[in-house]
Amino acid sequence: MQLPLYQIDAFTDRLFGGNPACVMPLQEWLPDQLLLQIARENAVAETAFFLPQGDGFALRWFTPEIEMDLCGHATLATAHAIRTLHAYAGDTLHFHSRSGLLKVAFEGERYALTFPARKPVPAALPLEIAESLDRMPVAVLKARDYVLVYETETDIRHIQVNRQLLDRINLDPGGVVITAPGQDCDFVSRFFTPQASIFEDPVTGSAHCSLIPYWSERLHKREMLARQLSDRGGTLYCTDEGDTVKMAGYARTYFTGCCEVPATISL
Repeated sequence: MQLPLYQIDAFTDRLFGGNPACVMPLQEWLPDQLLLQIARENAVAETAFFLPQGDGFALRWFTPEIEMDLCGHATLATAHAIRTLHAYAGDTLHFHSRSGLLKVAFEGERYALTFPARKPVPAALPLEIAESLDRMPVAVLKARDYVLVYETETDIRHIQVNRQLLDRINLDPGGVVITAPGQDCDFVSRFFTPQASIFEDPVTGSAHCSLIPYWSERLHKREMLARQLSDRGGTLYCTDEGDTVKMAGYARTYFTGCCEVPATISL
């Protein structure tokens, strides 16, 4: 069978920036193992699958290894696909997901995602993470992800993370986000996922569910500009809304096409 396939760069206003996600519309859910195999074949950080449900869409996200509970950049990419490739006429999208009802509003060319806040709390740093770092954070917190706070943007840019040592720990489905105040923005971050095929995620929307409430409280600001300092780089326009957070960004379509999936594929 043929399935539509799009690849979209999210949280960027230029191609080859931000975080690439594959987006695939479906008419009905395929077996989970087949969805996982498709995500592995796509070989990007996340593949989003969506189909119509009620007044919105059902949405699921798969890495090449697991199904995720929440993904920001693939949600933004899906909203971009529905709006630009499926000629959606409204100004807001609603997605039914494992993390509840998610809203994406269109703000000009920008997409504003409303996600649940995940305020991190102080935590002990596991030995496997500590030994993988060439410099220690000034604070350690945790929600879904470990949040390691550093003093300067220079720390975030130049930290060396030993993958072999970090891969000793499994944080399924979380990861390790490092963060510090920004030089030309409010805060910066990078994100690492142990035991994943893509070790450093280019732009991680779901991590900002924790970063936004943390930095909002620390900086006494409700609206903030954030940058993720991966090689590709990404920009997020953030708002702390209490129980929810809003993160907005741009997207660009890289390709549209279809994939061939045998009807009798061996699972």
